[in-house]
Amino acid sequence: MEIFNHNSRINFLGARKLTIGLAVLLMLASVALLLTRGLNYGLEFTGGVSIEVNYARPVDVADVRQALVAHGIENPVVATLGGSRGVSIRLQPKDDTGLSAATQLSGSAQADRVAADVMTALKAARDDAGLASPPSFTRPQVGAELRSDGSIAALFVIIGIGIYLWIRFERRFAIAALLTEIHDVLVTLGIIALVRREFDLTVLASVLAVIGYSINDKVVVFDRIRELFRSTRKAEPLEVLNRSINSTLSRTIITSLFTGIAMAALFFFGGSAVHGFAITMLIGIVVGTLSSIFVASPILLWLGVSKKDLMPVTRDNAELQRRP
Repeated sequence: MEIFNHNSRINFLGARKLTIGLAVLLMLASVALLLTRGLNYGLEFTGGVSIEVNYARPVDVADVRQALVAHGIENPVVATLGGSRGVSIRLQPKDDTGLSAATQLSGSAQADRVAADVMTALKAARDDAGLASPPSFTRPQVGAELRSDGSIAALFVIIGIGIYLWIRFERRFAIAALLTEIHDVLVTLGIIALVRREFDLTVLASVLAVIGYSINDKVVVFDRIRELFRSTRKAEPLEVLNRSINSTLSRTIITSLFTGIAMAALFFFGGSAVHGFAITMLIGIVVGTLSSIFVASPILLWLGVSKKDLMPVTRDNAELQRRP
């Protein structure tokens, strides 16, 4: 199945100065957003209390939030639990000392105290509200540790991918992959920071999945580049890179399209618990696909990739290279 003719001759690298410049601008803008606005960390990263409430009759999230605010509970995060009768309520700490001055207790006692306040507020508005499960409490110190561990995990994934590509292909491919992966992660996080989407553990998992998905696209293009360099005799690097992108374009677009459809289905039918994962994957798919076409190959050309870098070294050539 093909969307584009694999023998087409679209000059993707003809606009390489524009695409690389745009990629750099997006990275700088993303860094600025992360430094100024920051990520909207969820309960797992900030600490706080999570409460699940069931209603006997359907309830609207906005009504639940209004009931809590009217009772003096600030900034509640309310989401459905996959149906119209259950809601999840998350209350983040106001500062590093706890949820409020009135709840300086142990973790379980603090969660129980806050849950009691929440239920008082909800029952004042509707009497059919009830706790679905015991409330849970996360300390801010645990959230800070999770943020640190998540950043380290993403860093190790990117470095591991670079080492793998260095071994499988050549160092120029590893450098191009590392730079584009950094671009993809920064731009994805920048968009999340811009729209103030809550950054929780599911979104972190999605960011790590985006890294793997993005590199998969690039490996397909890189493999085609190596194949064409070895099979053509006098083709210039610019021509080989353009032919590689054209010949893999249908595969790239089809893979991205069907993965995007799966993520859209997960968003619309999977419930609020996976909304963050699905949205982040959709953003990452778009960013990763565009960088595979317009960023990775121009970086390879800039680094000076050539036919001799990818030709297998014969025994005679290896001996000649070792001679003084």
